[in-house]
Formats: sequence, C-alpha cells, structure tokens
Amino acid sequence: MSIKKEYYKNLANTVLKGFKKRFIEGYYCETAADAKELALSLVPNGASASFGGSVTLGETGILEALRNREDITLYDRDTANGSEEAKKIMHDALSCDYYFMSSNAITADGELVNIDGNGNRVAALIYGPEHVIIIAGMNKIVKNVEEGISRTRNIASPQNCIRLNKNNPCAINGVCGNCLSNTICDQIVITRASRIPNRIKVILVGEDLGF
Repeated sequence: MSIKKEYYKNLANTVLKGFKKRFIEGYYCETAADAKELALSLVPNGASASFGGSVTLGETGILEALRNREDITLYDRDTANGSEEAKKIMHDALSCDYYFMSSNAITADGELVNIDGNGNRVAALIYGPEHVIIIAGMNKIVKNVEEGISRTRNIASPQNCIRLNKNNPCAINGVCGNCLSNTICDQIVITRASRIPNRIKVILVGEDLGF
C-alpha cells in the first residue's frame, strides 16, 4: 500500500468516528469503482432519486449509472425543457427517496461544510429526501469548519465558477473576492449532525475527486 493510501485510510478512520457520534452513517472505499458499487447498492428497485450539482458524481460514474437505471424514478433537471420545468424537477427532488451529492469540505471530526448558490442542494441535505448519499474524495478533508469554509471559497468555488463559465473574481484571480453578485456562494451550511439518525450517509473515497 502506498504512503498516500495508508494516510487516507488512517484519516478516514478518524472521520468515521466523527460521523458515528454525529449520527451520520459513514463508509470508506479505497477506489471510486468500489464507492460507485456501494452507492448504487443503497438504492433499491422502485425508489426515486435525484442529485445536486457535483463533479465527483460524474468522475465516479455514479451519475451515468443512475441515468441508466430503468428500475428507479430519476428527477434529473438536465433533461428539463426550459427553466420552469427545471424548477419543477428541483422541487420534486426534495421529496425523493435518495438524494446524491458531494460535500465541499468535511472536517476531521465529521462535520459537513457546503456552500451553494441556488440552495437546492443544501436544502435537500437539510430536509426533504428520505436519504442523502454523499460521495467525497479524501482531498476534501479539512481540520475544522473554518478551514472548510476557506477551502470551499478559495479552492472549490473558483474552479466551479470556471466550470460554469461565471466571470466572478475568484474565477479570474483564483481566490475568493467576497462578491455579492452572480455568486455561487450565497448559502453556507454547516451540518453538525444528522437530526434523523443515519439519514445522511457519507462514502469517503481514498482518491482525489472533485474540487
């Protein structure tokens, strides 16, 4: 086992202990392929599912696999014909059985740090779907909430702005400009615990995934 893989495994064990005391169901997979298999196995036949914007879901192949499953109902706003239909799909997603997303950062003690623009992703995390399944690479683990917010605003957000073709200061300069217009950082949510035990399930992956 490589030094990095050993480090990720040891760090994951620490994070999993944090999840347990916060009533979050935690898993660790060494590879994205294993994480994909596990994530899909959590969704039974006949269930409804949806997802928030996530590079990680694309990189792991989970998004494509969900779209190819004919035994579930998938609320996919990317199939919408216009903004009104997309809005309806996002609302419908809030009542689905399984909601997939990643997390912008996760503290070593098991807290989740997420920043959103529209807020539909963090809204689903907080309330609505019966289950929330989070897939996150170990590159997103941080020491504490403050470091998590900094990581999100100065690492994740600039890259997401480039991905979304937003001409924000962070996309241009590579660091947060604390802007208030056309931002993807309007909502900051810190999840300290899962109010409903094990409703939130986090699959940590021993690879660098997403932003």
